Amino acid sequence: MRYFVTGASGWIGSATVAELIAAGHQVSGLARSDASAAAVTAAGADAVRGTIDDLDVLRDAAAESDGVVHLAFKHDIAFSGGFQEAAEADRRAVDALGGALAGSDRPLVLASGVAGLKPGRLATERDMPQVDGSPVSLRATTAEAVLALASRGVRSSVVRISPTAHGDGDHGFVASLIAFARDKGSAGYIGDGANRWPAVHRSDAARLFALAVDKAPAGSVLHAVAEQGVPFREVAETIGRHLGVPAVSVAPEDAGAYFGWMSGFAGLDAPASSDLTQELLGWHPTGPGLLADLDEGHYFRAPGTGA
Repeated sequence: MRYFVTGASGWIGSATVAELIAAGHQVSGLARSDASAAAVTAAGADAVRGTIDDLDVLRDAAAESDGVVHLAFKHDIAFSGGFQEAAEADRRAVDALGGALAGSDRPLVLASGVAGLKPGRLATERDMPQVDGSPVSLRATTAEAVLALASRGVRSSVVRISPTAHGDGDHGFVASLIAFARDKGSAGYIGDGANRWPAVHRSDAARLFALAVDKAPAGSVLHAVAEQGVPFREVAETIGRHLGVPAVSVAPEDAGAYFGWMSGFAGLDAPASSDLTQELLGWHPTGPGLLADLDEGHYFRAPGTGA
């Protein structure tokens, strides 16, 4: 098969490309810069130059493929106050990709998230996010649109990723928590830190995307969740131990001052299950858990040294 992957040089995308190539597939990957194109080519895939705003490029690449994995999202814009703009661009991209695949029974796999699905209670693949018109819920409507493509002859599925997809080279939430701890001289958690974050190793998430594009039934919702919920305090304590700083409670009203842009995520209690996904696709996570991954030490290399 020949699959088209957006976000092909990204954190999960690059690992997904490697999984697909190892399984014997041909891969083309969207690349928005010379550096991204070089990374995609070095991985053994064909680079397709463009961004998710280049809708004709997306349509053509999807039409020429046997299926699409859509991982690209404007995270830089989203986390700097432009979430609605990023979500609207994502929806336009999905509409272009879905339109190119309509009536073909070829797969379209969308990356989404489990955070906020069912706060304080265990979320499963059967739970659907609340759509309330807010900028954040725009991503939920995009996921609904992808699932609806099943009625238009697209083998569509949505993979909801844990808020922390961890591993060596991660520059996401966990790396940000470590940066905050270095800057503040303490590893913070909100309140009693009992809130739980689902977690998945990057390698396991990539393997699930590869399985989804190969064989997920139309209209499937899948969870890239290896650990249902790691208490946030335990994450902070592990970070503090490695940095030699105390783990401290941050009052909810002070969370913005400590966690900055991450304050809305740091207090989330968002446990989630992947039991249905594992049963459906035979996906069983094998990578290290979040705390074990932190204990491997790669997150704590001195910044800029690589060691």
